[in-house]
Amino acid sequence: MHIAGKFLVLIGVLASCTGVVLAQDIPGSKDHPILPRYEDSAIRAYKTEAFVEYDLVAGKTVQQPNASPARIVSEKPIRLEGKLTHILYRAPLGRSPLEVFRNYEKALKAAGFETLFTCDRDNCGTRFNSYMNPGARYNGLIYGDQQRFISAKLSRPEGDIYVALYVTSFEPEKRAFAQLEVVEVKGLEDRLIVIGESEIEKSLARDGRIAIYGILFDFDKAEIKPESAPQLEQLAAVLKKNPKLGVLIVGHTDGKGAFEYNLSLSQRRAQAVVTALVSRFGIQASRLIAAGAGMAAPVASNRSEAGRAKNRRVEIVERYSGD
Repeated sequence: MHIAGKFLVLIGVLASCTGVVLAQDIPGSKDHPILPRYEDSAIRAYKTEAFVEYDLVAGKTVQQPNASPARIVSEKPIRLEGKLTHILYRAPLGRSPLEVFRNYEKALKAAGFETLFTCDRDNCGTRFNSYMNPGARYNGLIYGDQQRFISAKLSRPEGDIYVALYVTSFEPEKRAFAQLEVVEVKGLEDRLIVIGESEIEKSLARDGRIAIYGILFDFDKAEIKPESAPQLEQLAAVLKKNPKLGVLIVGHTDGKGAFEYNLSLSQRRAQAVVTALVSRFGIQASRLIAAGAGMAAPVASNRSEAGRAKNRRVEIVERYSGD
């Protein structure tokens, strides 16, 4: 889900309806600590979201083949998950989009950011202005004749930060506007309790399966995160206590992304759990079978992040032959 470019529509409507030039920041807004504002700019739209999925533009925009209606997409999106901050700045009178953009470029470089993609009106791709700035399609209020864009990354031990900056002109006010979106990559806060040995045993006896949420992976990765150790220990304890128990380790993903890719990812994650149980806890490999279900067996709707979080899981399924 790409969520850049939503706020310029609102600015155009307000300016055309009131004709009032507002110098102050909107209530509750503030600069992001990683990047200062251009001098004398005012915040005219502001929003933060604690954990979202975000497609960062890292290449030109193109028309998606065979899409009906026609759809413009980034040819090189970078899928991110984390905290998102949206800020729309209105620059002071007399400052061009180029001047505002160059100052932000300098600030990003000084902060240690690596440029991933940058472009201007002539080389951003197909209908880039409409992609980043939906307001350009409404009443001609907002123009992108001087549009410029940069996406950049700052690597940090505590989590990477990504920036998308889009600067354009707003002709009725003769001003530049800068739309800044900052994504702080981090994992979803783990609020799930580790499932204990007794509960695993009871669920397998009663239902033949149990969903495990305490085995964690980084986004789009198949390496088990260190904080998964307590849940692996509980699972290994059940297997050691019941030496005749054989299980399927089944990986599940949410509904985002391509089916075949998610199928492969879930298989690799399931195999990682099998490998950990064998190598760390000495469980016999013959008792474990890794299987990937991908997005094929959701337990909740994929329309919300809460639902998708429930669908991302590892299931332990008892292999019972009746003997």
